[in-house]
Amino acid sequence: MPIKACVFDAYGTLFDVAAAARVLAEQPGQTELAAVWPKLAADWRAKQLQYTWLRAVTGDHIPFWDVTKDGLDWAMEASGLDDPELRETLLALYWELPAYREVPEMLATLKARGLITAILSNGSPDMLEGAVDFAGVGGWLDAVLSVEDVGVFKPARVVYDMVGKRFETEPGDVLFVSSNGWDAAFAASYGFHTVWVNRAGEPMDRLPAEPAHVLDDLTGIPDLARSL
Repeated sequence: MPIKACVFDAYGTLFDVAAAARVLAEQPGQTELAAVWPKLAADWRAKQLQYTWLRAVTGDHIPFWDVTKDGLDWAMEASGLDDPELRETLLALYWELPAYREVPEMLATLKARGLITAILSNGSPDMLEGAVDFAGVGGWLDAVLSVEDVGVFKPARVVYDMVGKRFETEPGDVLFVSSNGWDAAFAASYGFHTVWVNRAGEPMDRLPAEPAHVLDDLTGIPDLARSL
């Protein structure tokens, strides 16, 4: 059965989450941040994800923006940064994350071929709206789905249920794309066709299922979707 919909995770998949720290570190007067920004960015993302998993398990749900702030606070302390102004600037830049360079053409190609395109993200609706607007990709998206509608973070199955409810599709109709190996793996268990966008060349996660496809970036998504 041909693919009807291509659904994307947002942060790290369509939008470059390291950009906030990297862009600020390149500015004059940011010597302290420049020395540690790769660690800060990595720690920030890691804690952001870890806190979503723990909150999904315990049921202590809060908006993704709050998780994002908590993750940054941990990362700044771990890097020895105690600067409230720096914190506020980094958080402001998180609303202006650029899309990866191949994203506009990739989404435009999918839409030209008549496929449904959407985001399915842990992000809060206002965060996602800001990211989509800043990147200028809203015209190629049919929907932006946030876990806030179900009150639990991925990889809870009820999150993946949102796709079928929104588009009246079966799991086998959907190609799900994520830069998070665990997300792609659990989506595969759910029944989606899956792609792990493994930009960093990381090992495969040891989980009950594996993503069906692994790509270095998003360039090959249209051809893959057409082949399924």
